[in-house]
Amino acid sequence: MSLLASRTHGGTDMMGVPAHDLSSNSNACGPYWPAEEALRAADARHYPDHAYTSLVIQLAAWHGVAPSRIVLGSSGSELIQRLSIAAALEVSGSRQTASVWLPEHAYGDYAYAAGAAGLGRVHHAEQADLIWACDPSSPVGQAHKDLAGQVTALRPGQTMVLDQAYEPLRLSGALALDERALDAVWRIITPNKAMGLTGVRAAYAIAPRQEAGLLARVRALAPSWPLGVHGVALLESWATVDAHQWLSECREQLKLWKARQISLLRAAGWSVSPSDANFFVIARSGGMQAETGFDMKSCLEALRMRGIKLRDCASFGLPHHMRVAVASPAVQDELMLALKGDK
Repeated sequence: MSLLASRTHGGTDMMGVPAHDLSSNSNACGPYWPAEEALRAADARHYPDHAYTSLVIQLAAWHGVAPSRIVLGSSGSELIQRLSIAAALEVSGSRQTASVWLPEHAYGDYAYAAGAAGLGRVHHAEQADLIWACDPSSPVGQAHKDLAGQVTALRPGQTMVLDQAYEPLRLSGALALDERALDAVWRIITPNKAMGLTGVRAAYAIAPRQEAGLLARVRALAPSWPLGVHGVALLESWATVDAHQWLSECREQLKLWKARQISLLRAAGWSVSPSDANFFVIARSGGMQAETGFDMKSCLEALRMRGIKLRDCASFGLPHHMRVAVASPAVQDELMLALKGDK
């Protein structure tokens, strides 16, 4: 079964930057000011080191892995694209079509990249050449179902990729993988949301410990200089004790804000799905059902006209639902006024 997908995103749109963007899950406590200072100081007159030697060593030391396992990417989405193409090429000589398994509700770029790479979608992970996981997941912010079981069941030749875009802002729960399990999967790490600097596109992957063939292909598919100097500055700021101490403090603040935001929404008649992350899904009726007569599109458009942007979840397979990021109390109050249609 081939995949046809279109791309839908939150954030800046044809109307410009929303006054209150709750659609892209950026850290409401951000931005991290030392990273901002590093971005201002970045010397854009020159190329970065084409091998990114010091950055790779820093990231490898931060994660306690060999530098050979670090793969830099211009963004998480670029790494999703590159890994999908690499996985398709790995099996192209042995059979006609490589296959992919996707979570039921997931970031649309997994399907888009799979379609571009010619991967066929299968409905059982054990049948797939490439398996995608995201924990906490998007859009619902929950644990990936049976993540540990899927890792244990991996067979030779299968590739599993764990997208950890939202791990730094996990507000409850824990990843159900130990270090041995983490060494068996690819991991994509995208710090810009956690740092409150989504405009800087920079990411990296950590390859499995025993990876060889696919790693070489993923490297070969990379463009020259996937990161500019600003991406380098962001990742250098990220892989530090100070940044993660700041993130720890952010998580404590976000927990309090999240509880307040959920309470306000529920009191106003919105259902809120459980979430471990700094975002969650809401609907206008109980459970995951659409309220008869409620026009989600009109609601989103009205909010956008008032400078507030939420994420339509239709592209995630959840029509009549919206994803909303945790915001500061002042922004929460504006959201509630807008939802009530107050002037």
